[in-house]
Amino acid sequence: MTRRSLAVMLALMLLAAGAAAQQSPIASGTVKEGRLSFDGRATAGDFTGVTTTVTGAMEGGPELAGVRGWVEAPVATLKTGNDRRDRDLNKSMESGKYPVIRFELERVEPGSGSEDSLPVTLHGRLMIHGETREVTLPATLGFPDSTVRVRSTFPLNLKEYRIGGLSKMLGILKMYEDIVVHVDVTFAAQ
Repeated sequence: MTRRSLAVMLALMLLAAGAAAQQSPIASGTVKEGRLSFDGRATAGDFTGVTTTVTGAMEGGPELAGVRGWVEAPVATLKTGNDRRDRDLNKSMESGKYPVIRFELERVEPGSGSEDSLPVTLHGRLMIHGETREVTLPATLGFPDSTVRVRSTFPLNLKEYRIGGLSKMLGILKMYEDIVVHVDVTFAAQ
């Protein structure tokens, strides 16, 4: 067997595995573990905010395209490693009035790949700071040990969600409005 035919056969096997994951029934589940983080930039230096307090549920379907669900995290649990910045974050996000960040999944658009790493597009609504936006998020699904792991990284503009208070001391200290969000959530069957 030539290298070329071996490569073609391997590619066909990977496509078949990805198609099998797309067509197989997906069980309902709840969040077993999760991590939501964001990378922010500021005049005082770059930083990351992180929480592992993530909840959610996934309503299974006869195939991947039929899966629905939601995930959310309390704003007050986001930690940046700096108490003053954490207080400013909660003030800007008005966490007492808008306590959670939530994503509601309406539909999954499968791509092609293997069962270990299946690219998908998640269509749904992102709710932050009392604002709801229709979003399309790139993601990767994995199916380790009878679980479903969802990972996504996407840009977000804070001004689109009416988040203010990004400048202090007459603009000398400033957080830039564009951040990068990272989500890594694992669902276990119910």
